[in-house]
Amino acid sequence: MLSPRKAVWLLKLDQTRAPLYEAMTEHRLNRVVPFDVPGHKGGRADAALTDFLGRDCLKNDVNSMKPLDNLCHPVSVIKEAQELCADAFGAEHSFFIVNGATGAVQAMIMSVCKAGEKIILPRNVHRSAINALVVCGAVPVYVNPGENKQLGIPLGMTPEDVERAIIENPDAKAVLVNNPTYYGICSDLKKIVDIAHKHGLMALCDEAHGTHFYFGSELPPSGMSCGADMCAVSVHKTGGSLTQSAVLLMGKNVDSDYVRQIINLTQTTSASYLLMVSLDLARRNLAQNGAEFYEKTVKFSEYARSEINNLGGYYAFGGELCNGADFCAFDKTKLSVHTRAIGLAGIEVYDLLRDEYGIQIEFGDIGNILAIITGGDRALEIERLLGALSEIKRIYGKSPTGLFDHEYINPIVVTTPQQAFYAEQDTMPIEQTAGRVCSEFVMCYPPGIPILAPGERITDDILDYIRFAKEKGCSVTGSRDMNVEYLQVVK
Repeated sequence: MLSPRKAVWLLKLDQTRAPLYEAMTEHRLNRVVPFDVPGHKGGRADAALTDFLGRDCLKNDVNSMKPLDNLCHPVSVIKEAQELCADAFGAEHSFFIVNGATGAVQAMIMSVCKAGEKIILPRNVHRSAINALVVCGAVPVYVNPGENKQLGIPLGMTPEDVERAIIENPDAKAVLVNNPTYYGICSDLKKIVDIAHKHGLMALCDEAHGTHFYFGSELPPSGMSCGADMCAVSVHKTGGSLTQSAVLLMGKNVDSDYVRQIINLTQTTSASYLLMVSLDLARRNLAQNGAEFYEKTVKFSEYARSEINNLGGYYAFGGELCNGADFCAFDKTKLSVHTRAIGLAGIEVYDLLRDEYGIQIEFGDIGNILAIITGGDRALEIERLLGALSEIKRIYGKSPTGLFDHEYINPIVVTTPQQAFYAEQDTMPIEQTAGRVCSEFVMCYPPGIPILAPGERITDDILDYIRFAKEKGCSVTGSRDMNVEYLQVVK
């Protein structure tokens, strides 16, 4: 007969189970009368909302209660679901996050850095990482990523640059790595993790776009497989859960109870069961069917990449650009396409696809577009995208003269993000701010990588970039002035 401990251990590893989903199903069957929140009472309070979302959706939108556990202090079905998630992803512990990978990234950073402590990271991080520095007061040590001159895009960090930054900042506490970047580019993650650990630093991964690394074959390695201490994984992006749901993964050297306390500083106490159940079911599906799903994803992406390159003008880039240094591996699922040679900025192609052809892609920037493809797509839709790109080139293509030729500008860091964000400030017309220190964010969204972050010197090159991005129709966000005609600068 199995001991109770052994029986529980086997239960944890049963990836056919979805404990939170099972508990929710039982709760529905019990027909409990709701005299608690939410106030829509299973959809009865608002017929329009019920018609829009469906009665089943609203009946499953419930509040924490004993049979359904509590995300802030999980002791039963949420705890089991998180343990299954950790097992599926190859982690020691995991936490469900209902504030997206943004919440997971911020929890990682705030768990390893206190005010005044240093963290080494690439400057082409998502704004969520720099937001964490504003909140907790940690000090960034930026490692400038490499750059592909042909595409004008930032790449990854080299292990040599990371180690140099560590040696120059022996008091740093952690290294943060993008795995992958928005464009699908990966650094040499294993080497960087090993270097961080050799010097006694924690190794963190922003894997907002890397869920599939844990389940697909012939893809770059995941953070957990490389020995990272914590990884922020945005399961909703390519893993099938609902938007805004993510997981935070932890290795064996992390105090998970302390991390839970950090998460609870900022995460809601009214966690959505719709989001959490979607994570539970997505994990179960990926554990059982992920390899097949991502094999289909790669086939779609590789086919589309080949056909786009046959069109001429466009360049759907891939692993052929790997150089073993700052571009060590490529995420084959990403359909990243350079558009400058057809005379159109990426954002112009993005807008044309949506407005003229009814196709919504992930983002367009100054020189590139990105289409997110998964096994949930259909061959007919891939062909529709290819046809639209061919037509855009034929109808709208022109000389590339005058197009901006780079996406990344090395920052000039003057002070910390927290000091600049909370400093006494002046409001100035943006064209008059060259030479001043910015006290807010300016970025194109998506992808949400700051052009300017608090504490950085404003230069003519940066102002030219912002001006060009606005002219081409990029969604420029982050500043207090919604029209980005004025900037907040440090007095």
